[in-house]
Amino acid sequence: MSHCACTSDTTETGFDSAVLGEILAEYAGQPGSLVPVLQAAQHEIGYLPAPALEAIASALQLPLADVFGVATFYAQFHLEPRGSHIVQICHGTACHVKGATEVTDAMVSELGVEIGQTAEDLSVTLESVSCVGCCGLAPVALIDDQAHGSLDAKTARRLARTLLRKAAK
Repeated sequence: MSHCACTSDTTETGFDSAVLGEILAEYAGQPGSLVPVLQAAQHEIGYLPAPALEAIASALQLPLADVFGVATFYAQFHLEPRGSHIVQICHGTACHVKGATEVTDAMVSELGVEIGQTAEDLSVTLESVSCVGCCGLAPVALIDDQAHGSLDAKTARRLARTLLRKAAK
């Protein structure tokens, strides 16, 4: 049985490592538990900081490179804090052809966040994605997993302003 050498210190790690210890205890001795452990840790912490990856590698007796490799391979895992609201702008072929670049420029301008970045106050993360599967509604943005289609720059700006008001509450 592996144990996490974690203590409940949030100052050094930036998260409550006791929570990670509970997750690791739940999966102790279970072969193939890396992905579920990463999922549970990210769910509780919000992202996967380096100290959490180190603790997971130690507890599961895996090389840190393997844990880091899995955490960076799958798009579901994030190594940096993310905003409380996630905006994903589709840049698949249909969306690109129908104006995704203009939609992106409008969102970047209105939100004050570059693609791939999170606002300093952690209110919003702005991402470019390859396809959201709504080609008939192109161009499309997902805001907190809700699709908004047939966008243009004006509508994108309005959506961004609405999101910013929501985030301020």
